[in-house]
Amino acid sequence: MNKILIIEDEIAICDLLKIELQAQGYHCEVANDGEKGADLLETNQYDLVLLDIMLPKVDGYELLEYIKQIAEIPTIFITAKTQTADKIKGLKKGADDYITKPFEIGELIARIEAVLRRYQKGNEVQRINQVEINVVARTVKKDGQMVALTPKEFDLLVLLVQNKNFALYRETIFEKVWGEELEFETRTLDLHIQRLRKKLDWKDKIKTVYKIGYMLEVKK
Repeated sequence: MNKILIIEDEIAICDLLKIELQAQGYHCEVANDGEKGADLLETNQYDLVLLDIMLPKVDGYELLEYIKQIAEIPTIFITAKTQTADKIKGLKKGADDYITKPFEIGELIARIEAVLRRYQKGNEVQRINQVEINVVARTVKKDGQMVALTPKEFDLLVLLVQNKNFALYRETIFEKVWGEELEFETRTLDLHIQRLRKKLDWKDKIKTVYKIGYMLEVKK
């Protein structure tokens, strides 16, 4: 059972998250300020942290820096800060995802599942239809034949696969794959998407999501 720490100063949101996540099989603990969150992180082990930014005593940005110092714990910001600059700042500081309030609980659970999948050990080979991706060897095969991808194309493919059927913001993709702030006039991301579609014959699978970014659509 995955153990999640919720660090959020709004009691009603904490209670809702705890109820909904425990109904999904997660074990949850809560802290209502950054200082209590740091204390729990120091004395307990968690599989994931849901972290508000605007917290009493220690804010979310400071707490994220502390988390990264003590352990490799995936962290998702849940915050009322909706500006693109805030999202970029959170991702650059090391957050694994960023979701703004108000949010649908189903979307949050999907994001939690996607982040936890990225941290799973031993899941070296992933298969999507006729495509086989070895994330350790960094190789890709389609119908048993090797497909030559550049390093960035491979990283982009893995990110899309790990978040299949979930729309990713352009800013999130750029930060995760290129490790830097998105320049909105750049065509770099779009060109990489086009090449992936062509090399894998995934023109109908890698979808453009209007005003958001891209999504790998995999029918169950």
